[in-house]
Formats: sequence, structure tokens, C-alpha cells
Amino acid sequence: MSTINPPKALLFDVFGTLVDWRHTVSQTLHQQAAYALNSPKSASLPPAVRLFASTISWPDFAQEWRDTYKIFTKANSTPLSPSAQGKNAFKTVDQHHHDSLVRLLADHNLTGLWDADELYSISRIWHYLEPWSDSSLALHDLGRAFVLCTLSNGNVSLLRDLTAHAELPIPNLLSSEHFGAYKPSPLVYNGAAEHLGLRAEQCALVAAHLSDLKAARDCGFQTIYLERVDEEDWSAEEVAQARREGWVDMWIGLDDHRTHELGGLCEVRGRFQMNAGYVPGGGKWESGFGLR
Repeated sequence: MSTINPPKALLFDVFGTLVDWRHTVSQTLHQQAAYALNSPKSASLPPAVRLFASTISWPDFAQEWRDTYKIFTKANSTPLSPSAQGKNAFKTVDQHHHDSLVRLLADHNLTGLWDADELYSISRIWHYLEPWSDSSLALHDLGRAFVLCTLSNGNVSLLRDLTAHAELPIPNLLSSEHFGAYKPSPLVYNGAAEHLGLRAEQCALVAAHLSDLKAARDCGFQTIYLERVDEEDWSAEEVAQARREGWVDMWIGLDDHRTHELGGLCEVRGRFQMNAGYVPGGGKWESGFGLR
């Protein structure tokens, strides 16, 4: 990341990067299953459903649910052709989360555990994920120096609810929904820079997934890797190779706490503070990480 040409905007992947989806989703599934099994209407549940619901690993189920999202967004990273747009409307992540939940329950012989209203409510748990402990604190300070923006595959209404619930002070909410295709489509990264009125090299993507960063890099973005527990899909060998190649401009590992005990996004904030050249316009950081 050049001190001569620092980014003016930080754009953030959200799921896994700013919020801990795994804990919230697993806990919610477990709690809702326990409620269903102990409610008065549980007497009408088939014995097989009761058995599977009481023995299944809900964290594993949550991971399967997340994996369907990855498959869905990758398969829809190409925008619909003009001729197809009238026939097939852009399918949102909310719609996918609901449909994939129904399918996964059927695959695990759990159809009927929840009724239609309960399924809808559970499918929207992705609107109310808990943040990583460093996210809100660091964003408050980074927002004094940079334009902050989401760049997520989550739909706009999801991002609006999620940033409010998790207290993530990001004023600009950009979603793949705006561009009619999902990351890693270049349309998303290029469209985001254009929306902000910036050149691609004036934008830096912050993400916990190297595939996302590689696609952004190919579009001219600067890149900040924020390692999170169990979020990286690339193999250890691929991760090591990426680090050797040096195309990631700022690399924050799980054990990086040089500037802040919380690490994570607070470490990103601290690294920017250490070099005033990273500050747009050459401003000076105050003790509270604001610009003077």
C-alpha cells in the first residue's frame, strides 16, 4: 500500500470480515430447535424429526447453510442478459437464505420442525449477526479519515439491518444488488468505485477472504487482508503463496497485535496511524485516531 497514493475509501466485505456469522447462526438454530422440541405442538412432530433435531450438529448445519451461499453467489457472478432480465429477476441473498434453509432441512429429514412463519424468521437471522469485538471501535475512528462503504453480496435491506444491529458506523451501503451480479464479478468492484466517484486505485477492499481480494486487485483496488478464525477458503499452501507473492497490500494475521490488543480491524487502524502518509490529504492523526 503506497504512502504516495494512499486509498481514499475503505470498502468492507461484511460476512465473516466485520461480523461473526458462525456463532450467531449456530446459536439461533440450536435455540430455535430446542424451543420447537419443547413447545406444546412438538407432540405432533414425527418421531424421526424429533430424533434428528435432537442429535444434529447445528454448527455443522450452519456451515452447510453458509456453503450454499458461496455456491449461489459464485454461480450468479455473471449478470443476467437483457433478454433474461424480464424473465428472471435478480435473486437476493435473503431469498437464497430462505430457499436453501428449506432444502437443507429436507436433506436432513427435518421438514416440519418449524412452520412457514418460523422458517421465514430464522432465515433472516443473517440480518442480526453479532460483530467481531474490534469492528465497531475501529470503524468509528477509521471513519474520521476515510470514506467507509460496505461492498457485500448481502442485499441492501439486510445490510441496513445488520449495520444498525451490530453498531457498525458505515454510512455508505453498497451491495451486489446494486450491480445485478455477485462478487467476484468485476461489475461489483468497478461499479462501487464509480458510485463513490473514485478511481479503482483510490479504493481499498478490506476482507477476510483472499478470493474476494484477488478479484478486487484484478480491478485495480488496493487490498487489506483481515484474517478471521475459520473464514479463509483457500488452502494453507495457497495462503502462503499469496503472502509470498505480495499482492496483498496490508496483511493482518490472527496474532497481529502490534498496535492494539484487540488486533483485527483495530490493527488496521493502528497501522494507518503509524504512517501519516496513509491519511488522505496528508492530514495528521490525533490521539483518538481522528484527523487534525
